[in-house]
Amino acid sequence: MSPFTQSLIFAFAAASANVIGGVIVTSHKWARKSLQYFIALGSGFMLGTVFVEMIPESFALTRSAPALVLLGYFIVHMFEHSALVGMLVHTFFDGVAIGAGFIISPSVGLLIFLAVFLHKIPDGFTISSIVVSSGQSSSRALAAATALGVSTLIGVVVVHVAGEGVNYALPISTGSTLYVAATDLMPEVNREKGVKMAVVVFAGMGLFLLVRLAAHF
Repeated sequence: MSPFTQSLIFAFAAASANVIGGVIVTSHKWARKSLQYFIALGSGFMLGTVFVEMIPESFALTRSAPALVLLGYFIVHMFEHSALVGMLVHTFFDGVAIGAGFIISPSVGLLIFLAVFLHKIPDGFTISSIVVSSGQSSSRALAAATALGVSTLIGVVVVHVAGEGVNYALPISTGSTLYVAATDLMPEVNREKGVKMAVVVFAGMGLFLLVRLAAHF
């Protein structure tokens, strides 16, 4: 199976999680509290992926990696202040990260996919909640969540079309992933009192290390 096919399959799974997040809002089946555990687990897994896998791989690809990581961080920051546009940008880079990972190796691609997947349901939930709270219909809320998924698939296609651009795509998407984990997700975790969520964050890091070990074998 080619890296492009692998990327598309896993990106589609990640994109589907965005839609699931939207369905949760429109059907009122899950409470937001349940999603806090996804956020905490995802933030730990993402931080592990960024610092242990994505940054070393980025530095191996190009000497410009530090500047490109910073660029990726600030690209998402620049667009974050417009909810839907900001989330479309960061889900686009989710797809870029998955595609770049599978170009490098199946194990790197799998780890990045899992890091992305764990925050996809909360992403879909968040954008759908914003749409519903602004007085728009459930169908529009679900459409917004679906748009996030489509943006991820576009990111995969773009990075594969770019070919050698993976040398730049991975560091930039590393900065984007770092922003989502450290600036978007961790503050949500820190709003919860007590140590329960902190333990779940560490569990996310532990899960990353276990999956990384399994993937390399």
